[in-house]
Amino acid sequence: MQYKLKEREDTENAKLMLGLEPVVEGLGLSLVEFAVSRHKGSVSVKATVFKKGSVGIGDCSKVHRAITPRLELAFGIPGSAGSLGSEDAEGCRKTREKEAAGVKKKFSPPELYIEVSSPGINRLIREGAEFRYFIDCPVKCWMTALSDWKRGIVESVTETHIMIKGSNGMEKLEYESIAKAKLDSDFDSKAAL
Repeated sequence: MQYKLKEREDTENAKLMLGLEPVVEGLGLSLVEFAVSRHKGSVSVKATVFKKGSVGIGDCSKVHRAITPRLELAFGIPGSAGSLGSEDAEGCRKTREKEAAGVKKKFSPPELYIEVSSPGINRLIREGAEFRYFIDCPVKCWMTALSDWKRGIVESVTETHIMIKGSNGMEKLEYESIAKAKLDSDFDSKAAL
C-alpha cells in the first residue's frame, strides 16, 4: 500500500464525519476514523478518537454522549432531540403497538449501535492524512526501498511527506515510499535520540 493524502469523499458518511468533527474537537479530541455500516434494520457506527497523552473510557463516554443526538437525528431514530415531533413520536409508538399485535408494520426505525474507541497503542495508520493526528507520537514506517522499518517521533506532516526524528536525526519520509505505518508503542525515545 502506498501513502498519499486522500481527498475526503463526497459521501453521506464523509459529510456526517465532517459534521461530527467540531463536536469531538470541542471535547479536546480528534475524530481519526469514522465508519457506518447498515445491516438488517440496524445502523452501526464506529468512531475512533485521539488526543495527546491517552484516551480513556471517560473520553470515549463523553464523545458517545455528544455524538448520539446528531446520529439519531441523521438516521431518523425516534426520541432523539429534534428528530421527530411529538405527533410523529406518538405515531411511531402506535405503529409499534400495532406491530406487537400482529398488524403489518408501516414504519420501523433502525436500531443504532455506536462504538467509540481509542486508536490503540499499535494502530495501523491507513492513509497519509492520519499522520496529522499523531504529531509528537512515535511511529514506525516500513520503507519499500529499504525493506525495513524507520522509527521515530512525527515532527511535521505535509501533503507529500512526514518528518520524523529518530536515531539518525531528522528524516523525511515520502508517502510513496512508505509501504505501511503504525503507532510504535515500543519506541524508546530516550535511547533512540
